[in-house]
Amino acid sequence: MLYIHNITLLTPEKTIADGAVVIENGRFTHIGTVLTDLPENATILDGNGRFLVPGFIDLQLNGAFGHDFTTNPETIWEVAAKLPRWGVTSFLPTIITSPRSQIEKAQGVMQNGRSANFQGAEPLGLHLEGPFLNPQKKGAHNPAYIRQPDLSWIADWSPETAVSLVTLAPEQPNALAMVEELASRGVVVSAGHSMATFVEAQAGFANGVRYGTHLYNAMPPFGHREPGLIGALLNTDEIVAGIIPDGIHAHPAMVKLAWDMKGPHGLNVVTDAMAALGMPPGTYPLNDFEVTVTETEARLSDGTLAGSVLDMETAVSNLIRFTNCTLSEALATVTTTPARLLNLPDRGHIAPGFIADAVLLDADLKVDITICAGQIMYQRNKIKD
Repeated sequence: MLYIHNITLLTPEKTIADGAVVIENGRFTHIGTVLTDLPENATILDGNGRFLVPGFIDLQLNGAFGHDFTTNPETIWEVAAKLPRWGVTSFLPTIITSPRSQIEKAQGVMQNGRSANFQGAEPLGLHLEGPFLNPQKKGAHNPAYIRQPDLSWIADWSPETAVSLVTLAPEQPNALAMVEELASRGVVVSAGHSMATFVEAQAGFANGVRYGTHLYNAMPPFGHREPGLIGALLNTDEIVAGIIPDGIHAHPAMVKLAWDMKGPHGLNVVTDAMAALGMPPGTYPLNDFEVTVTETEARLSDGTLAGSVLDMETAVSNLIRFTNCTLSEALATVTTTPARLLNLPDRGHIAPGFIADAVLLDADLKVDITICAGQIMYQRNKIKD
């Protein structure tokens, strides 16, 4: 048993001052008031009044610590072990447009599972960003691998084969049939890297698209006569939009606009981080390309943005700074909202019976401790028990 007390317990729905939680067998069993009758073998952690919040879920992560998941999917577990330093307790390893054999390799890595002694953030399934994209909005994807939608390509794509989310361009030929097929299997389908008009985007939504990949990026500009995919995502309450709040992929004013339109249950903060996350400036891989990385951004040689170097701790703080939202509201974008999107009924919340993923934040919203499935995976400074 792990007993954490003297905390401000913060979930997206409520705040409990001077709260306490009990964790047993990897799940929360008590939430709320302080307990006095504890078993002798209980591990007691004094939170010193800090915030205990649900663990962060990142739906778009290309790699970190020098490793690129598309090139070397076997590094997913190595990266997963280190992600708790930024409060990430679960994530979708993202494989960008690549040959089918590389996607199959990534599926195999996920299906073979972790080593017996693995501890860290939980890879929830793959986010396949491509190959069914619009070449006109390829971004940092290799156009040689972009394909038109082909149902034979996705015969083994499902959550059971480690495919949780697929980004495609809904305006492409046969795309709507692919959307319907993937959605029928429980795969979340996202519109992205797309030239879709407002009407074409709505058709995608009607056929099962439920998400938008990195709002504003790799989409036609937002127009007052043709709102395009951006306008469709902003104007449809049922669709969740991912956004990268690094101040580079989208101006803070546009993040604020998205927040005002979508709110905490329609906006999902992602990092879209690549191999350079957690590393010094330099040159790092993104599939076939070399990416030049500074302290703030990652670009191809032609200046194209190629993912980010944003960590989730900073992303949450940036969202609050850009939008003036509350911590509780910001938390929803990285906890309950992605958990609901992926249909994960026991993640994204601090409540009895839920998987005990949690983060202890200090007053500056820096990660002090990260707990994954009831185990302390990261501890910045030793907190007195």
